Amino acid sequence: MDHTNYKVEPMISAKSIAARCEELAKEISLYFKDTDKLIVVGLLRGSFVFIADLARELNLPCEVDFLETSSYGNGLESSREVRILKDLRGEIEGRDVLVIEDIVDTGHTLHHVKSLLESRKPARLKVCALLDKPARREVEINADWIGFEIPDEFVVGYGIDYAQRNRNLAHIGKVVFD
Repeated sequence: MDHTNYKVEPMISAKSIAARCEELAKEISLYFKDTDKLIVVGLLRGSFVFIADLARELNLPCEVDFLETSSYGNGLESSREVRILKDLRGEIEGRDVLVIEDIVDTGHTLHHVKSLLESRKPARLKVCALLDKPARREVEINADWIGFEIPDEFVVGYGIDYAQRNRNLAHIGKVVFD
C-alpha cells in the first residue's frame, strides 16, 4: 500500500483544542496548587505543541523538561518496543511531576515512561494526554487528565505526525488514504 497519497479530514478544531487546554490547565493547577514547582515532562515529539500551550495556561510555578521516546518510526503501527532517545536533564526525586503525552494508544509507551519515572521516586506523578484511544489499549494504563477521547483513527496535526509530516496543522485531523 502506498502511504504517500492521503488526505487529512478535520476532526478537532484549533478552537476546541485551545478551550480544552484552558480547562485542563485549571484542573491541573488546582490539583497541584500546593507545589513549590511543578516539573512538566513533555514526551517528544508529538506533544510539543500541546506542552507549550498547556504550560502557558498553568497557574503555578513550573519547569519544563523532556523525554523523547520511540515506538512508531515511520509506520502506522506501534512496534510495542519503547526506546528512550532523550532522557530528562533534571532530577525528579521528591518533586511533583506532570507527564504530557500526545496520544494514549496501546499504552506501552506511557506504561514504560511511568515505570521509569516512578523508579526515580517523585512526590507525585500524574499524566495529561491530549488524546485517548481506549479501543486500542493493550496495557492497563490511563491518563489522569484527557483532552479528547477519540475513536481508533490515525490522526495528525497539532504536533502529531505521520512520517514526520503534518505536525504544523493547527487542528487534529484524521488521515484518510486514497
